[in-house]
Amino acid sequence: MLMSADRILVSHVGSLPRPALLTDLLIRGEAGETIDPAVFAKEVEHATEQAIARQVAAGVDVGNDGEQSRVAFQTYVPRCMCGFGGESKRPPARDQQQFPSYVRQSAARFPHSARAMNAPAALAEVRYVDRKPIDEDAARLKRLGTGFRECFMTAPSPGIVATTMLNQHYDSHEAYVMALAKALANEYRAIHEAGLILQIDSPDLAMERHRFFDHLTEAEFLGQLEMHIAAINLGLEGIPRDRVRLHVCWGNNDGPHLYDIPMSTILPALYKAHVGALSIEFANPRHQHEYAALRNNPLPPHMLLMPGVLDTTTNIVEHPELIARRLEEAVAVVGDRERVIAGTDCGFGTFAGREYVAEEVVWVKLAAAAEGARIASRRLWGRR
Repeated sequence: MLMSADRILVSHVGSLPRPALLTDLLIRGEAGETIDPAVFAKEVEHATEQAIARQVAAGVDVGNDGEQSRVAFQTYVPRCMCGFGGESKRPPARDQQQFPSYVRQSAARFPHSARAMNAPAALAEVRYVDRKPIDEDAARLKRLGTGFRECFMTAPSPGIVATTMLNQHYDSHEAYVMALAKALANEYRAIHEAGLILQIDSPDLAMERHRFFDHLTEAEFLGQLEMHIAAINLGLEGIPRDRVRLHVCWGNNDGPHLYDIPMSTILPALYKAHVGALSIEFANPRHQHEYAALRNNPLPPHMLLMPGVLDTTTNIVEHPELIARRLEEAVAVVGDRERVIAGTDCGFGTFAGREYVAEEVVWVKLAAAAEGARIASRRLWGRR
């Protein structure tokens, strides 16, 4: 993947706002309604074209399709895999248990959105049965994304699918996660074979500490985290690490985040992933201080860092000078300006119909990131 050879490059985590009509089609399709495939294909094409054009205009170097064809970053997998049905009963996060008024506020704010808490469950053996959707997505991105310096495409980790679309079939959580790894390997290979950078979305490695794994001790959770990383590595077999980046976060929401596990606790395990870049939150106010964790647990020399310099849960547009300072701090802890790429904390459209940031503001925030990267680059390279 590209490095910041002569200036700080700009990317983001993946999901971007979807137009209202496409959002409605995605949510209705997820609910089991019959959707006209020709209408859906037309809307995906138009939305992808617009999302790419706006990224390029904002100054994004490494971009994608904005996940316009997907209802959510991980619960879209029934389009390509069998074995899912019914409904999961995903446990609430500890923040949600402690602050019920926050839960009510969120429910009122997003009354019509994709299924996050009640996604389908694994009712039978999960198998990869249809590569056509991902091949179509990849071909569309390659055709429309010529304005980027490099294109990436996202796919979920086995662990985040397992902790969102719960197991009602396998004998153990580990057996389910490993079955998902073998199935999702087909999705990973399709993206790689298309010549795109593969991004594995794995918020489970941090976020699920206080949700799915809330009943475990910290040591027990770290054991599960290492098993989830082993599953990622299983799915990535045969794909060079320098063609893969890993996204980790504590949940894309504006909740209290009081119980987020510290970055320093999970970094050593994250470094075991067979990837060439780590995308992780730093703009979230609960994690802006954690560059210190990278000083104590230095980034491996084969890895790039894509720190979040934009908060994806607020409409406040970060000042370019603030973004420049965040990037300069990242370079200082990594020790190599070429191994830092400006990123976002998470996606701007994680679930269709559940966007914290207004669409028009998203593009202004991305443009601010590009301007901040230019400011930081002038200082770091010592030239105008």
